[in-house]
Amino acid sequence: MLLKRARDQLSVQRTASVVAVIAVAASVIAPLAGARQGTGLSLAVADGQVVVSTVDPFSPAARYGFAPGMVAIQLNDRTLVDLPQQVKLPPSPGVTPNPETGDTPVPPPYIDPLTPQRVQFADSVLEGLVEQPLSFLVAVRPGDLSTWTYATPGNPVQIGDDGRTSLRGSLGTAVLGIGILFAIWFWFVTGRAGTQLQDLGLPLALATAGPFLLTPFDYLWHPAAVISAALLLPACLLPLGLKLAQRVEQPQDRSIATTATVVFALGSIVLASALRITAALEVSPVPSPLLTSGITLVPGFIAAGPALPPRRPGHGAGIDSAASGRLLQSTELAVIGFTPVVALLTAGTSSFPVFLGWVAAILLAGRFTVRPLARVARRAQLQRDLVVAATEAERARVAANIHDDALQELTLLVRRLDAAGDNDGAQIARGVSDRLRAICGELRLPVLDDLGVGPALDWLVLRIERLAGGEVRLERDDGSRLPPDVELAFFRIAQEAMANAVKHGRPPIVVRYRSSAEGASLAVDDAGPGIPPDAGDRAEREGHFGLLTMQQRAEAIGAILDIRRWPKGGTHVQLEWRTR
Repeated sequence: MLLKRARDQLSVQRTASVVAVIAVAASVIAPLAGARQGTGLSLAVADGQVVVSTVDPFSPAARYGFAPGMVAIQLNDRTLVDLPQQVKLPPSPGVTPNPETGDTPVPPPYIDPLTPQRVQFADSVLEGLVEQPLSFLVAVRPGDLSTWTYATPGNPVQIGDDGRTSLRGSLGTAVLGIGILFAIWFWFVTGRAGTQLQDLGLPLALATAGPFLLTPFDYLWHPAAVISAALLLPACLLPLGLKLAQRVEQPQDRSIATTATVVFALGSIVLASALRITAALEVSPVPSPLLTSGITLVPGFIAAGPALPPRRPGHGAGIDSAASGRLLQSTELAVIGFTPVVALLTAGTSSFPVFLGWVAAILLAGRFTVRPLARVARRAQLQRDLVVAATEAERARVAANIHDDALQELTLLVRRLDAAGDNDGAQIARGVSDRLRAICGELRLPVLDDLGVGPALDWLVLRIERLAGGEVRLERDDGSRLPPDVELAFFRIAQEAMANAVKHGRPPIVVRYRSSAEGASLAVDDAGPGIPPDAGDRAEREGHFGLLTMQQRAEAIGAILDIRRWPKGGTHVQLEWRTR
């Protein structure tokens, strides 16, 4: 399982590298390779007016809504048709102001002309205008022009620039995209964004820079350019979406995130192509940016999950550090999933300062909020690890001392008592020796190291059953061995939970343990009155740190511990750990 996940991550990284190279090359080479540019329409003179003669499919003119037969009402700096507009007259000279208000009466405005009037130009002048480079054009359908009034104007469409200036500007945006690509990649790969996020560096850099790299394709309307743009933009966002989906902890949610990412990518490809076609056919298309945004947005927010998990009864103080760590991780994943959306909405538009503001906000938040939280979380994690390591070392030391000192002397004492014929004294010494061996086993259980959690729980259940005075049942399914630190945490949490069930609950006590290549789970249930809501806080005040120790052990291995009271009584302890 671990090998498969490593291969999947390596495959995503390789895919991101290949797509990045293709996107950078395409953004620079495609405009220079002779792909069609310009507005994509041609004009002609007919019946003393300028009309749109042809509109090429997929061209900017087609996307703006131009169609053959439209009448030009303004061409470059010339007005070809006077449209109805309101004319306001100045006050008439010699008019006496109103003595009460002091206002000078103003003649009412009027509409001039009442209907559109063609400006008369010689055909030679119009032909000269048509032959000039197109810098600005406003046109309308003949039917809309004939019914145009001041109250009900037609539906004109317009286009500016001949395409060359916009293309040059888009090349500058593409160069900016290359800078964004390498800047984000360098920031993450060097660990400046945190070691936990290093594997997201290249996918995030590609997803953020992709909309900027592909800006020139907005002005290249050759069918090959249209198809390339429809494929490349989702391909730029897809690796990041898959990487974020891999960060989802629950397998079922991970499958949902992965499926959503692929569906959004395929939908974006289909609609990005349909957008150009339907625009050329004058059909209102579905906005493809909505689907493209979902490629990273949906898995990002699924991976982030609840920033602050609900506080369960029995969870005391000391969990704030875990909440801080979870809040930090959730915020990072949500921001990473949303950043490409900001780039997608601002690349190639006048809203580019919004993207710069977003980046500045992230840097400021990282400097004054995220980094302090990260330091707190790392310090708390280090302290927990040190406490656990010191505790286990002390347990091992005490067990070794008992075994090598007291138990050896008791063994000699038993032999001497047997030799002296003192059977009662020898029996008492053997009982003390057995109890000391049991204590050594609890301090450091050899069966846990040799056979794993399942057999160790068998041994523990047998011991607890003698103390519980009732049924203690174990249901186990040992699919695979866990890492040593995880096995130790599972056993110690089970040991504490079962001890609490004996002290504060009542039989039957049911222990369920499952392990597989994907992770492990442990559940301990009793039939007692149930844990009170303030048990965690009260236990800490009174100096009983069992619940807090269980939470610390769970956090140390990256597991989720849930302690709650069943509605009808009884305490439920649930521990979930997933392979990473």
